[in-house]
Amino acid sequence: MKAAPKSAIKILEEIKKHQTFCVVGHIRPDGDCLGSQLALTMALKALGIDVVCWNQDPAPAKLKFMDPEGICQCPEPDRQFDCVIAVDAASYDRLGMVGDAIRAHKVLINIDHHPSNTRYGDINWIASNASSSGEMIFQLIKAARWTMTAEMADCLFTAISTDTGSFQYPSTSPDTFQIAGELVKRGANLARICDEVYQSYPLPRVRLLRRVYNQFKLTEENRIAYLWLKKSDYSKSGATREDTEGLIDHIRSIEPVEVACLFEEIEQGETRISLRSKHPEINVNEIAKQFGGGGHKAASGARIEGKPMTVQRRVIAAIRKAIQAVPPENL
Repeated sequence: MKAAPKSAIKILEEIKKHQTFCVVGHIRPDGDCLGSQLALTMALKALGIDVVCWNQDPAPAKLKFMDPEGICQCPEPDRQFDCVIAVDAASYDRLGMVGDAIRAHKVLINIDHHPSNTRYGDINWIASNASSSGEMIFQLIKAARWTMTAEMADCLFTAISTDTGSFQYPSTSPDTFQIAGELVKRGANLARICDEVYQSYPLPRVRLLRRVYNQFKLTEENRIAYLWLKKSDYSKSGATREDTEGLIDHIRSIEPVEVACLFEEIEQGETRISLRSKHPEINVNEIAKQFGGGGHKAASGARIEGKPMTVQRRVIAAIRKAIQAVPPENL
C-alpha cells in the first residue's frame, strides 16, 4: 500500500491546530459519504476532540446501523466551528443547507475522490484515483496512527463496498482490496454489513423495482437504457427517494447496454439525472458536466431545469454523441 500523500499529512498537521470540528457530507448521503464521515468523527472523538457530524438529510434506513448512538445530528443553532471537514462532496453547494450554516470557520478541509471536485476548501485532498472517500479516510487514520475500532471498520468497509458496487467498478484497485482486507482484520462484520446494506430491502423498494422493469426504454441499438421515476411512481409503490439507491444498476446490467440513465422528477421543471457507463471509453462525467453536474468516469449525475421531454432529448442526444465518438471496433 502506498504511503500517505502529502495532502493527508498536511491535514493531520492542521487538525492539531484547532479545538472544535464539524465533519460534513453531501445532501442525500450514501454509504461512502456517511461511512467516511462517521469513521472520521469516531476517530476524532476517541482523541477527546470536540466534533460534530452533520448532514442536511438523515441517513437512509439501510445505513442507520452504522450510527446506533446517533452521532450524526444537527448541532445547536448558530454553533460555530474552528475547522470544518467536508467529506465526499464534489462542490460546496452539494453540502446543501449545511453549507450556509458553517461559513464562519477558520479553515475548511475538503477530502474527496470525485474528479469533478471544484477544490473549494482551504486545504484540498482530491484523490480521483481512489475508489471511494472511505479509502482516503482509512489512509488518513492509518497515517495518523489513530486507533481503528470495529465500529469504524464497519463504517469504512460499508463506504468502500457501496461506492465500488461491491468491488465491481473499474475504480476498484489492488489497494482497495488490501484496505478492505485490513478492515476485516480490524473487526468489520461482513455478515452484518451485507445483511443491512444488500439483503434487507423494504417491500416498497421492490414495488418500485417492478415499475423499473416495466417502464425502462432502450435506444441506439439497445446501447442506451433509460428510465423515468416520477412522483406518481413513489405514491403508487409507497417508496421514498432513498429507495432509488442502486436502481439504475438494474438497467445498466443489461448485456447490450453501454450507458444507463435515470431521470428523476424532483419538482416541476427540475429533473435529477443519474448516469452509469460500463464502457471504458465512454466518460459520463464529461456528459454530466455539460449539464452543470459531475462525478466519476463511470458514474455521474446532474440536476437540470426544463420541461421533462426537453431534458430527456438533450441528455439522450449527449449520450448518443459520446457513444458515436467511440470507434465501432471498440464497441
